[in-house]
Amino acid sequence: MRRVRIRRDLHVPMPDGVTLLADHYAPPHGRPGPVVLMRSPYGRRGLLGWYFGRGFARQGLHVVIQSCRGGFGSGGLLDPLGDEHEDGLATVAWLREQPFYGGSFAMFGPSYLGYAQWAVAPFAGPELKAMATQITASQFRDAAYVGGAFALESALSWTTLTDGMSRRFGGASILTAPRLTRRAVLSGRPVAELDLVSAGRPLRFYRDLLAHHENPAVPYWHKRDFSAKVGEVDAAVTMLGGWYDVFLPWQLKDYAALRAAGRRPYLTIGPWYHIDARHGRATMEEASAWFRAHLLGDSSLLRPDPVRIHVTGAGEWRDYPGWPVPGMREARWHLQHGFGLGPDGPLEGGPDRFRYHPAYPTPRIGGPVLLGDSRPRDQRRLEQRRDVLVYSSPALDRPLEAIGPVRAELYVRSSTPHVDVVVRVCDVHPDGRSYNVCEGVRRLGPRDGDFDGNFDGDFDGDGVRRVEVELWPIGHRFRREHRIRVHVAAGAYPTIARNPGTGEPLGSPGGEGRMVPVDVEVFHSPERPSAVVLPLCAPRG
Repeated sequence: MRRVRIRRDLHVPMPDGVTLLADHYAPPHGRPGPVVLMRSPYGRRGLLGWYFGRGFARQGLHVVIQSCRGGFGSGGLLDPLGDEHEDGLATVAWLREQPFYGGSFAMFGPSYLGYAQWAVAPFAGPELKAMATQITASQFRDAAYVGGAFALESALSWTTLTDGMSRRFGGASILTAPRLTRRAVLSGRPVAELDLVSAGRPLRFYRDLLAHHENPAVPYWHKRDFSAKVGEVDAAVTMLGGWYDVFLPWQLKDYAALRAAGRRPYLTIGPWYHIDARHGRATMEEASAWFRAHLLGDSSLLRPDPVRIHVTGAGEWRDYPGWPVPGMREARWHLQHGFGLGPDGPLEGGPDRFRYHPAYPTPRIGGPVLLGDSRPRDQRRLEQRRDVLVYSSPALDRPLEAIGPVRAELYVRSSTPHVDVVVRVCDVHPDGRSYNVCEGVRRLGPRDGDFDGNFDGDFDGDGVRRVEVELWPIGHRFRREHRIRVHVAAGAYPTIARNPGTGEPLGSPGGEGRMVPVDVEVFHSPERPSAVVLPLCAPRG
């Protein structure tokens, strides 16, 4: 049997004179044919080339793996997210001129490689037949400023990672970046200086993120956001995501955009986090079936139903015709007097109170981060803190399944308008272990200074405001004798940057020099019925 043939360091010219490098994996048959394109800021060798490059080539496809601008031999300066549209289209034009190109191509890759696909796909024309995207989205802005709060740990770890890969440690940076980030966020230095601690020098992208935090609707993000074009993509799209991945909410918005445009994308969501090695096998299997169907004309390996999800708590894979899944209904589980939680409307009672001090920010245990193990963790240590309110249901007398989007509607009053509202849903086992299932955050400001320009409800006469918080979607079974628990807090450090309570722009000189403790009240009465809204489904089995 003939082997896969590899040509390395092919020169791909860009319109501005910069040259990017690419490797070509030719299938054993050697004839022109469909091409799978991967564009990566993480290099062209290692797992990407050995596993996916060779793997797709053995199936009869040509594979081109290109290093993005500014790294691993490619020229120019790295401008994260900023050049993938122009460079991607120039690379497609180059592909069309190659003797191995058979007239059609697909794109593949996770995370940044998936974003690079969306930067090209709406503009690539009919020759783009298929996309296989994993743990990614068509825009990263909302994940960087989740709920309006700066996603500190993920932003700092990624910029530290890319700096290390290009300058010092190569692939080992995936191991060193989380440790360096942890050291930085515990250093006590202002957020604007944390790159100096983690990387030893200013990091351009990290500082760009800080500079554009207060107003994401600026030209900087316009050229880096392709979400408005998702519905225009004609290529067949398959998506793979994880319940604990940082990009899942926005990946599902891309899925919804395709469905609204009349497309039929495939979607798989597993019990995975962003850098979880366990989704590698599923990625290869699903992408191979997808490319075989849409590049080689063999649909025999495609599953009948386009949506496959793993229901955590039940340990089951389920297939559905779409997302949200059929039969899902929203149910309000109200915060109750005495720190209870349940579907009944709340009774009269005074608010619950806590004080958040940004100098000693409420930590997080688990939850989605970019370069860490985000699997659920026991929350009991966090629940002992006085700056976390904890509401628990009685033990369930039958299983309860929640599959779909989750949100919270809370009535809060705070001593300063600049405050974060963090909400977390947990599964409490009969022995008392409390595991996080999903969470979300909303950063609040005064009426005309909120994150997206839309105020979360009106202040009433007592200064109480209604706040809506979007949590991560879930697919989870709460078992019989388990309890559902909800946390309400004002911090989740270092997942999100601490809110100093002053309204000073993040990263501004002196922005963290003065920190104001915040007194927060959470109301739960018939007039102010705070609740978490769960997507309930009839349990199977």
